[in-house]
Amino acid sequence: MSKVLFVYAKGGPPLGYALSRVAARSAVHLLALSALPPSVAASADRLCASVLIPSESERHDLVSLIVYRAQEVGADAVVTFSEYAVVAVAEACEKLGLAGAGNSCALARDKRMMRRTWQDQGISQPRFRPVATEQDLHDAAATLRFPLLLKAAWSAGSTAHRTIRGAGEVRAAWERAREVMAESAQLGYAELHVADAGADFIVEEIVPGTAAEWFDQEGWGDYVSVEGVVVDGDFRPVCLSGRMPTVEPFTERAGITPAALSHEAQRRIVALARDAVDALGLRNCGTHTEIKLGADGRMWVIETAARFGGAMTVPQIEEVFGLDLIGMLTDHLLGRPVSWPAEARTPQEAHGAAGSLVVLAVDGAGDAWPDRRVWDFPTVHDNVPLSAGSRLSVVAENSLPDGTPVPVYDPAAGANTMAALCLLSATDPETVIRDFRTLVDALPKVLPHGTTEAQS
Repeated sequence: MSKVLFVYAKGGPPLGYALSRVAARSAVHLLALSALPPSVAASADRLCASVLIPSESERHDLVSLIVYRAQEVGADAVVTFSEYAVVAVAEACEKLGLAGAGNSCALARDKRMMRRTWQDQGISQPRFRPVATEQDLHDAAATLRFPLLLKAAWSAGSTAHRTIRGAGEVRAAWERAREVMAESAQLGYAELHVADAGADFIVEEIVPGTAAEWFDQEGWGDYVSVEGVVVDGDFRPVCLSGRMPTVEPFTERAGITPAALSHEAQRRIVALARDAVDALGLRNCGTHTEIKLGADGRMWVIETAARFGGAMTVPQIEEVFGLDLIGMLTDHLLGRPVSWPAEARTPQEAHGAAGSLVVLAVDGAGDAWPDRRVWDFPTVHDNVPLSAGSRLSVVAENSLPDGTPVPVYDPAAGANTMAALCLLSATDPETVIRDFRTLVDALPKVLPHGTTEAQS
């Protein structure tokens, strides 16, 4: 039987979901670089041929650790679905002679190198500058047009994003962004292979997005993501996911599959995503490319990742289009034939729609809740009226236990201050948007009040 070394770290699709799909294709040996979620620990022992949690000293040279463990278990493929481990796994696969993202994987991880590559290729993107010091940020702010967005070059999940509206905000933005990267590292949300990656940043102009010229319905955000895969260097788009508007500064609130776009709009967006992915020279990996939508048909590439979309993006695709992307990629890495879609699937080919909502303590306008509340999914399930045929569930692996105070939203920390992740299945994407807006409005009203201690 074939063997796969599964390198787990925080981020990406829920571990329980991903692990079950890989285990259906081969024997799995799990190398856990992050603590296993309590809801998955028991099933991991059942699904895996082995589970190794390396010591801190063993993690010092992560590529060597992966190579050694792969050789020790006789792995025929090495996979990861975490943003924080993709570079290390790609380099390990190169050393092992196994199919992987390839030696240019870092271009899809370090936003500075990614943006320079696109700049050289003339690909549409916001104007930017790499920054490593506060003085660099002051110099960049003097040449770019406000408002600006400061973001960590190796971050994910909108962590350490800071909006800068004028020169007087530069110092505070720089200090807070660096603080958040240090805090995220303590939580396990940090690059695992590149030393001192938390010190690298870029600053970019905030381009004027609009959803109104792209979507017929209100409630959609002004950017989408193209989900896909690279197979032996050939980009294969799978589908497009839409969003609700982000929360200040650019924290994602919800992803919806499929995006309710016209055929022509989808065609143009996929063409830009193809240019962006092709420029990075990836070999064999999932891809997730975010594109900002503007007026008069303008578009800008924001970033591409050498892995599938995180949170519930991949499970949503399986539910709506019947494509098990994790299983398919595992088969491909093992050298088995896979029938990838000939072109990106359209909303007309979808069977219903699905969306995932990040529960943050802000209302539909992005303003903080007036008081503290306690997360309790049964209360939400029983008291929020949804459309006929809609089904709401909670992703336990990505949610706080019921009875836990909902964290105060911190714009700089982004998704680090989420309380829960909810999954909605509905008849069409328009219904997902409508139900999510209902849910966002209802949460600060139906959730139980926090205790005096929780409010302090």
